[in-house]
Amino acid sequence: MVCGNMGRLLSGRLKMAVSGRLSMRMLSGCSWVRGSDPAVLSRLRDEAVVRPGFLSQAEEDTLTRELEPQLRRRRYEYDHWDAAIHGFRETEKFRWSDASQAILHRVQEAAFGPDQTLLSLVHVLDLEPRGYIKPHVDSVKFCGSTIAGLSLLSPSVMKLVHTQEPEQWLELLLEPGSLYILRGSARYDFSHEILRDEESFFGERHVPRGRRISVICRSLPEGMGPGRPEKPPPAS
Repeated sequence: MVCGNMGRLLSGRLKMAVSGRLSMRMLSGCSWVRGSDPAVLSRLRDEAVVRPGFLSQAEEDTLTRELEPQLRRRRYEYDHWDAAIHGFRETEKFRWSDASQAILHRVQEAAFGPDQTLLSLVHVLDLEPRGYIKPHVDSVKFCGSTIAGLSLLSPSVMKLVHTQEPEQWLELLLEPGSLYILRGSARYDFSHEILRDEESFFGERHVPRGRRISVICRSLPEGMGPGRPEKPPPAS
């Protein structure tokens, strides 16, 4: 997914260490998705999607301000019920301000089909600068065929690796304000992870990690009525 003219849209966002947050300069010949080979990139073109600049700076600030009071009441944890995350705190959120609800409605329109129902609770995951998410495939008990996440505060690299053929992989560059979408084969056949700082490379370029908040929407598991999963949702 070569960025082309999209780089100009992000020129105001990709500066180093602005207002205490980490971001990064535009990569030379920039793209937001790298793959092990052209066939993998072509096959997953519509199934592992990054939309950089999906949020304006004002929208990113709106979500962050709304989430901070709830997150501050929780401590960072270093184990997880399914051992998928290190250095995190998380919550689920149902009620949102009108401004944030409008953003989430845009996510629904961008990532989910008209026949898909979303889980009513939005998963919010806060990773400290040293935090990371280990490779995993989200259980079909907890979410359906589509996962969509907004990235706030810090850039990061998400890596996808085929569960049966590990030589097939993708790297997704997730800038603050970006939206990623995993569906179909990228959702079911590839594990995904957020790389720890010392491993956080997009190609040869180190992507410095800071605190990262992700706001994750999921489609309803197949055969499940509206509501919440039977257990807390796994990491994404």
